[in-house]
Amino acid sequence: MKDPAQFIETAVRRLRADIPGTAIVAASGGVDSTTAAVLSQRALGDRARAVFVDTGLLRQGEVEKVSELFRTAQLSFRVVDASDRFFASLDGIAEPEEKRRRIGATFIRVFEGEAAEFQTDRLVQGTIAPDWIESGGSIRDTIKTHHNVGGIPPDSKLTVVEPLRDLYKDEVRQVARALGIPEPDRQPFPGPGLAVRVGGVVTRDRVRRARVANAIVEEEIERAAAEGLLRRPWQFFAVLLPIHTVGVQGDNRVRGEAVSVRAVDSVDAMTATASDLPRVVLSRISERVTRALHGEVVRVLYDVTDKPPATIEWE
Repeated sequence: MKDPAQFIETAVRRLRADIPGTAIVAASGGVDSTTAAVLSQRALGDRARAVFVDTGLLRQGEVEKVSELFRTAQLSFRVVDASDRFFASLDGIAEPEEKRRRIGATFIRVFEGEAAEFQTDRLVQGTIAPDWIESGGSIRDTIKTHHNVGGIPPDSKLTVVEPLRDLYKDEVRQVARALGIPEPDRQPFPGPGLAVRVGGVVTRDRVRRARVANAIVEEEIERAAAEGLLRRPWQFFAVLLPIHTVGVQGDNRVRGEAVSVRAVDSVDAMTATASDLPRVVLSRISERVTRALHGEVVRVLYDVTDKPPATIEWE
């Protein structure tokens, strides 16, 4: 993409052609889906409604932050609390690909209900090139099934519209800037949410631990960047690992869970380099995580693996 303004003009024209009536937009608050929502509203006006689903798998304060972002972007939106449905769909599931498929299917079922209420069969998604490339198909291997691609049930009656399908992350950010969307460089957050940052079985309690650890990692790295200790990474987060490890609580030997810190630099999400975080920053994170989750998390690790061979997210 050479000219964001030209892309916007073309995308708006195609959306009007593809959507003769109304449409809902799957809007998570990330730059991809927010860009798709703003494009849809520019093309369709009040015939487009953004739908933000509270899955129960979101980061700390996410519902409030996303709602404020949408208000600032002057989007017409609706928040749907579907957390019980998502936890029910993930009950007992540990396999990462199955998690993604179930989350994708649950999203679609929620959107089907919203579409029926809005009297439409069109669903606009912020799918971008890495999503369908990594999800495999034809001669491509499946690296990981993106919930908004491979997670769509075959019996869904919704017609999916993807205005950003051929763009990479850096190109989407250019379009977001041209549209005046706030914070176009905010770090990505996976559509399946903390479910793919909780290794193993997903429970409300384990999601709570991942949420607390993730918030601390974000706060400490943002703080370090503001202090000039490091250059802000492209993405940074915590993962709750599917293992138990031995720790010490007072004079007692205890068994708790472990957290891994992940920070990477990237341009398009297709490749990434592990960030070199200063030891002082890692020590702050470790101390805060183990104190906040006293007796629950007893070990904090740091992931130094690039993409490839690893993916950015753990699952």
